[in-house]
Amino acid sequence: MENKKRNILFSKEEIDARIKELGKVITEDYKGKDLYVLSLLRGSFIYAADLVREINVNTRIGFMTTSSYGHDETSSGSVKVVNDIPDDIKGLNVLIVDDIVDTGITMNFVVNHVKKLGATSIKTCVLLDKPSRRKVEIKPDYCCFTIEDLFVVGYGLNYGDFYRNVPYVFNWE
Repeated sequence: MENKKRNILFSKEEIDARIKELGKVITEDYKGKDLYVLSLLRGSFIYAADLVREINVNTRIGFMTTSSYGHDETSSGSVKVVNDIPDDIKGLNVLIVDDIVDTGITMNFVVNHVKKLGATSIKTCVLLDKPSRRKVEIKPDYCCFTIEDLFVVGYGLNYGDFYRNVPYVFNWE
């Protein structure tokens, strides 16, 4: 892939600006409430870290690792819990943060999992939404950017084990 040209879809500056806007909206929506941010690893760790710094309410952070891609460019269609939520979330307002909603299978699985654990409220927040690939009916409550059916990497999104550290989102031409 390295010999292909990178097409930058969202620059670091565009991502930063959008996260600041989203942080203000989430802060307003959760004003006076405590928030539990559930970051889905590994893809969302950069996005979640930047996002929580823009949220100005009492916020706890937890992590859950799921897998549905492996090293492929498309979802396998089944979700495996690699590391479950470490905290008791019963009665909490949970904001599930992920890098991308593609087919929606993983997010739908996690939302249902969090419901079973007794969260008071559940909302979803993603960096990227790719609705054209949806296989289950789910729409993120908060989203930075909507994209077409492109395979994208950078800013936490990976190809194999690489490119998560790139500070912008791109695809190859």
